[in-house]
Amino acid sequence: MSERPLNDENDDTGPGEDDRFAEIVDAETDLPQALDSARAGGTPTPDLAVIEAGSRTLRAQGGPPQGDGVPSRPADPEVDRALREVETELAGRWPETKLDPSLRRVEALMDILGQPQRAYPAIHITGTNGKTSTARMIEALLGAFDLRTGRYTSPHVQSVTERISLDGAPIDAERFIETYRDIQPYVQMVDDREEHRLSFFEVITAMAFAAFADAPVDVAVVEVGMGGTWDATNVVDGTVAVVTPISLDHTDRLGTTPGEIAGEKSGIVKQGATVVLAQQPVDAAQVLLKRSVEADATVAREGMEFGVVSREVAVGGQLLTLRGLGGEYPDVFLPLYGAHQAHNAAVALAAVEAFFGIGSEHARTLDIDTVRRAFAAVTSPGRLEVVRRSPTVVLDAAHNPAGAAAAAEAVTEAFGFSRLVGVVGASADKDVRGLLEAFEPIFAEVVVTRNSTARSMDPDDLAAVAVEIFGSERVQVEPRLDDALEAAITLAEEEGEFSGAGVLVTGSVLTVGEARLLLGRD
Repeated sequence: MSERPLNDENDDTGPGEDDRFAEIVDAETDLPQALDSARAGGTPTPDLAVIEAGSRTLRAQGGPPQGDGVPSRPADPEVDRALREVETELAGRWPETKLDPSLRRVEALMDILGQPQRAYPAIHITGTNGKTSTARMIEALLGAFDLRTGRYTSPHVQSVTERISLDGAPIDAERFIETYRDIQPYVQMVDDREEHRLSFFEVITAMAFAAFADAPVDVAVVEVGMGGTWDATNVVDGTVAVVTPISLDHTDRLGTTPGEIAGEKSGIVKQGATVVLAQQPVDAAQVLLKRSVEADATVAREGMEFGVVSREVAVGGQLLTLRGLGGEYPDVFLPLYGAHQAHNAAVALAAVEAFFGIGSEHARTLDIDTVRRAFAAVTSPGRLEVVRRSPTVVLDAAHNPAGAAAAAEAVTEAFGFSRLVGVVGASADKDVRGLLEAFEPIFAEVVVTRNSTARSMDPDDLAAVAVEIFGSERVQVEPRLDDALEAAITLAEEEGEFSGAGVLVTGSVLTVGEARLLLGRD
């Protein structure tokens, strides 16, 4: 199946992680406060015991965990206790959803720490959807070329240690604890002299930069938490700035149009950088290009300087031909589903080429076998991730309409379910109507539920919206996520063992993370 021509400058929102996925997989950049706090010794929520232990029935049917880079709790009781203490201390700070548009505190902390973020070059990534998947692809490519990498992404699916990776794997619990304790006295110094204490995200960001400098890494791949200009990660000077597709999300903080949101996100473009732009809405593209000119940056645009030449559905993913800044890369297997992931791959490839000077200093391609090997090894947990068979259960972190539309298209293309049952648990501050409308054409029924966090929308309120879209006969309410999963699997099994029915769990990174635990992916 061929994609749009490379010179097609259409003005849709483009593909994209976590979002069109995400992950802001950052659009959900909220630490699962209730879950993590309770794990760390706080008052447990009614569902927490079930979420932590998992449903025996679901676990028995879920199959063994895969090597996907999502760590479980430490096996050593003492290490687990120490990690819980750190989690408790971090959870006591401002959550990621409470923002102060200032870099003052994090800059003060970087000064005291000796500017660790300047010890290595960086590729800095912003956008609305697709950031985490793109970051993981960039990391895989750089690692395949024998560079030591550090990757910082958010939010985490299950463990806070996922956010900081070295050489393609999350740092272990011991190193996470050690890094926190190392910077803790300096964090306290900043806390003592500022009006507000450093936030959870600011401290984690500082931990990542310190861990990367200590490793040391050859290059850091850094995903913003939210926006760009005032994001804590913006103390880093990215030699390559990547902007994944921009769409409407966090409109109360970032703006109500793609152009306004792009103004905030364009703040990561630094003087003389190379800017890699995914396809964008027209008003967002104009803002990003204007900022690039002001910063004397070099721009590479998807659909112009690079892009997807062709793609075909393949077993376990898709087969791509990509055009990079230096030429074509045929027969690239990507073990992820959906057109949006193909476009994320094109963006990631262009970013790595730009980092190596291809397109400016060098007119050549990267070694094709190395590129193929890197893409073939990419994983992106919680992004159209299959966690069970018979019936097939798929997890996807779509949490806004653009992400939901991409997921719906990809599920239809890659799986061909005869009947698909949705399990939706969304955050109350999201465009849940737009999300449900995007899924309505592919869901035979929808089970609405909630995750364990305070941000989760009340299931009855979510059901009221769902009934308006699906009709009452297609909507079922299950307040507990474990019950919702069982109900959806039961509905899918009504079709019979060989029917081709499936379940899609979606609506929030937080919902997906808890579903992974319930389904045994821990």
